[in-house]
Amino acid sequence: MEASSSGITNGKTKVFHPEGGVDLQGYQLDMQILPDGPKSDVDFSEILNAIQEMAKDVNILFDELEAVSSPCKDDDSLLHPGNLTSTSDDASRLEAGGETVPERNKSNGLYFRDGKCRIDYILVYRKSSPQTEKREVFERNIRAEGLQMEKESSLINSDIIFVKLHAPWEVLGRYAEQMNVRMPFRIDKQISRFRRWLPKKPMRLDKETLPDLEENDCYTAPFSQQRIHHFIIHNKETFFNNATRSRIVHHILQRIKYEEGKNKIGLNRLLTNGSYEAAFPLHEGSYRSKNSIRTHGAENHRHLLYECWASWGVWYKYQPLDLVRRYFGEKIGLYFAWLGWYTGMLFPAAFIGLFVFLYGVTTLDHCQVSKEVCQATDIIMCPVCDKYCPFMRLSDSCVYAKVTHLFDNGATVFFAVFMAVWATVFLEFWKRRRAVIAYDWDLIDWEEEEEEIRPQFEAKYSKKERMNPISGKPEPYQAFTDKCSRLIVSASGIFFMICVVIAAVFGIVIYRVVTVSTFAAFKWALIRNNSQVATTGTAVCINFCIIMLLNVLYEKVALLLTNLEQPRTESEWENSFTLKMFLFQFVNLNSSTFYIAFFLGRFTGHPGAYLRLINRWRLEECHPSGCLIDLCMQMGIIMVLKQTWNNFMELGYPLIQNWWTRRKVRQEHGPERKISFPQWEKDYNLQPMNAYGLFDEYLEMILQFGFTTIFVAAFPLAPLLALLNNIIEIRLDAYKFVTQWRRPLASRAKDIGIWYGILEGIGILSVITNAFVIAITSDFIPRLVYAYKYGPCAGQGEAGQKCMVGYVNASLSVFRISDFENRSEPESDGSEFSGTPLKYCRYRDYRDPPHSLVPYGYTLQFWHVLAARLAFIIVFEHLVFCIKHLISYLIPDLPKDLRDRMRREKYLIQEMMYEAELERLQKERKERKKNGKAHHNEWP
Repeated sequence: MEASSSGITNGKTKVFHPEGGVDLQGYQLDMQILPDGPKSDVDFSEILNAIQEMAKDVNILFDELEAVSSPCKDDDSLLHPGNLTSTSDDASRLEAGGETVPERNKSNGLYFRDGKCRIDYILVYRKSSPQTEKREVFERNIRAEGLQMEKESSLINSDIIFVKLHAPWEVLGRYAEQMNVRMPFRIDKQISRFRRWLPKKPMRLDKETLPDLEENDCYTAPFSQQRIHHFIIHNKETFFNNATRSRIVHHILQRIKYEEGKNKIGLNRLLTNGSYEAAFPLHEGSYRSKNSIRTHGAENHRHLLYECWASWGVWYKYQPLDLVRRYFGEKIGLYFAWLGWYTGMLFPAAFIGLFVFLYGVTTLDHCQVSKEVCQATDIIMCPVCDKYCPFMRLSDSCVYAKVTHLFDNGATVFFAVFMAVWATVFLEFWKRRRAVIAYDWDLIDWEEEEEEIRPQFEAKYSKKERMNPISGKPEPYQAFTDKCSRLIVSASGIFFMICVVIAAVFGIVIYRVVTVSTFAAFKWALIRNNSQVATTGTAVCINFCIIMLLNVLYEKVALLLTNLEQPRTESEWENSFTLKMFLFQFVNLNSSTFYIAFFLGRFTGHPGAYLRLINRWRLEECHPSGCLIDLCMQMGIIMVLKQTWNNFMELGYPLIQNWWTRRKVRQEHGPERKISFPQWEKDYNLQPMNAYGLFDEYLEMILQFGFTTIFVAAFPLAPLLALLNNIIEIRLDAYKFVTQWRRPLASRAKDIGIWYGILEGIGILSVITNAFVIAITSDFIPRLVYAYKYGPCAGQGEAGQKCMVGYVNASLSVFRISDFENRSEPESDGSEFSGTPLKYCRYRDYRDPPHSLVPYGYTLQFWHVLAARLAFIIVFEHLVFCIKHLISYLIPDLPKDLRDRMRREKYLIQEMMYEAELERLQKERKERKKNGKAHHNEWP
C-alpha cells in the first residue's frame, strides 16, 4: 500500500536550512514563504465526514478552489508557457498565439498522435522476438484494464516497435485510490483559522535561478473518488504529475496476466523472457534550451533539474532535493539527500585532518626523532633482504623519517578519537535529517505494501503452500530444512571467496619478498637505492588491478549464491545480494591494507634467524623509518585510483556508449535525422539504469566511508580526498541521471535500507582498527614509553622533545655480522663505510646484544612497550565506545521542534474535528427547530 495512514498531512514541498549556511544538500534559497500547514495521523474519514456536512448543498466548482484558504498550485508553474506539461491557462495562450495544444504536442514526442493523450509509459519489443503470443495476450489485457495504447516503429530500425501507453483519468483515479496515493487536499474556511497556531519554519528560494517557482501550503490525503470535490484539481490532466502517472501504470503492468495460470503475471517476467526489450517512463523533453532559464523559465522539469542541479556551474549550491524527489521519486531523492549530508559532514573531518597534516609540517623541524635519524651517519643498518641488499646508513632514510612524521605525530591520537566520534555524530544526525525529510515528503506514516513473491520462488515452491498470516491467501512455502541447507551452502561460498582474496593477498606478499631483492640488484641507482619504495608502489598498483578483476568475479558469484538461497521477495533478494557484495568488495579492497598495517614486519624474526615462506623466501621487513609510510602509500594510491576509476566508469562509459550510438545513427541516416527523433526514440538510445538500482552508487560511497574512518589514523588526508571526490560525485551523478540515463521509475522509500546498518558496523570497526594502528603500526607507544621510562626525563612526568633524546639509538638492536646465515649473508662486507669490513650492524627491535647471556633475547623494554600497547588498545576502545554511546543517547532521533510540531498538529486536528462536529450538531438543531421537529427530550 502507498500509505498505511489515512490522516490529512501537509504535503507542501519543504527544504529546511539554517539561514546563511552552506550546504550541498539543498538548493540555495532567498525568499520567505508561508508557514507550513498541519499534519496528523487522525482518521481521514472522520474529518471528511465533518467537512462534508458543513459543505452540504454547496456546489463546488474547480474555478472556486483558488479562493480557499490554502491553495496548492501545480508544480508546472515552474515551466515555460506552452511547454510539454501545459495547463489549461497555457493552452489558452497558445491558442491565442495561433498554435493549438494538440498541434504543439504532436511534435514533442510526449503525446499520442492526437496530441491530447500523454505518454505515461513506453514498452519496447522486436518484431522478430518469438514471444509474440504472450505479448499479444498481455497487450489485450492492458486494454481491458482501461489503458490506451499506440504503437510506433523505430526510425532507425524497423524491427524495433515502441508501445506507447496512456492512463485515462478514470484509470488513474481508480488505481490511485487503491494505492493510497496522497494528493493535495482542500481545507474548509471554517477550520483554516487553526493554521495561525502552527509553528513557523521559513523556506527560501533562489528567485534568480527559479524565477517562476511558487510554494504554498497545502494538505495531502489519500486520494478518494467519492470525496473528489475535496481535492485541489486545477486540471485533471496535470493533477497527477508525470512520476505518479508512470508509477500507477507500472503498478498496473505488474499485475496483468500474459498467460493462463496464477504465476503467469507481470511485466518483469516478460522482460526476463525476452518478450519485451525495455520498459521505461519518458523524460519530459530535452534538458537543453536555446533560451536562458533566468529570462524565459524552464522548458520542462528535466531542463530545470539540469540547470539548477546537474550543471557543473552550480557545484557550490544547494541541491534542489524537492525537485529531485518530484522527478525521480523518494528513493533516489533520499540517496542524494544522504550523499549531500555525508559530503557536508566531511567538511569538519577534512579540516581537522588537514590541520593534523599541517601540524606535522610545522613541527617537522622540531622533531627530535627525525633529527636523530638524519644525523645518524655512523649507524649502519643491516640489509633488508638476502644477499643483494646492501648495508645502509640510517641517515639515508632521512626523507622517509620526515614524511612519516607528517602522518605520525602528537595529533594522531586526537584525530583518531575525533573521527570515531565524527562517525557516530554523522549517523545520529542523519537519522534526524532523515526524519525531517520523511516528514516533508509525507513518508512518516508510509509503509511498504505487502511485497509480491519473486517468480523464481513461486516456480520452485509452488507445489507446497501455506496460508499467509497477513493477506490470508495461500502462497508457496519453503521448508525450514531447505532454507537452512541453502544458507549453509551460500555461507560456504562466501567463505571460499574470502579465501580467494586471502590467496591473492598471499600472492602479493610473495611478489613483495621476491622483488625487493630484484630491485636491490637493479642497474639503475635510483631504483636500487629505493628498492623498498619501488616494491611497495608496484605491489599496490598490481593489487589494484587484481581488485578490479576480482570485482567482476564477485558480482557473478554473489548473483549465483543469492539466487541459490531463493529469497522470498525482492527486498530480501536485494538485502542478501547487497550484504554479499559489500563483504566481497570490502575484503577485496582492504585485505592488503590490513596486511600492511598489522602483519608487515611483525613476524620476520631477526638477523641470523629470519622466518621464511616455505622455508625459502624471507619475510619482508619494514623500512628503517617504520611501516607507517607503507600504509600511507597503500591508502593514498588505492583511494585515488579507485575514485578515479569509479568516476570514469560512472560518467565516461555512458558518455562513450551514447556517443557511439549517435555516431552510428549519423553514419546510417545522416546528421539531420537526429532532430526529428521523438522523445521515446531519444530515451531508448540512452543507457538504462543499473540492474541493481542504486546499489553501485551506495557501494562506492560506503567503501569510501570505510577508507575515511577505518585507517584514518595512518592517513589523515583521507577525509579531504573524500570531500573533493564527493563534491564532484554529486554533480557527476546528477548529470548522469538527467542526461545519460533513461528516466528511472519513481519509487518510494523511507530510508537508505540495509546500508545504514553497514555504516554502523564500519563505525564500530573503525574504532578497533584505529586503536591497533596507533598502538602497533605507529611509533606513538614506543616513544611514550621511552619518554616516561627510559629517556632523559624518566620519572619526571615530562614528555617534550628534549625527553626524546637518544630514542633512535634505544629503539635499535645490535647484530654481529658473522652470525648471518649463509643464504642471508650480503655480498658486500660493508668496507665502503669505514674502509674495513663491518663487524656489527643495527636493526629495529628490542633485543639483547650478541655478547649477552641470552643472545638476541627480548629486553625488558620490549615487554614494557608490549604492555603499554595492550593497555592503550583497551583504554582507547573503552573510552571511545563510551563517548559514542553517550552521544547516541544524548542525540534524539527526532528533532525537538519536529516532535513538538507533530504533537501540536495532532492536537489541532482533534480541535478541528471537535469544532466541525459541534457546528454540524448546532446546524442540525437549528434545522429541526425551523421545521418544527424538535423533540421534548432533546438536549439543550
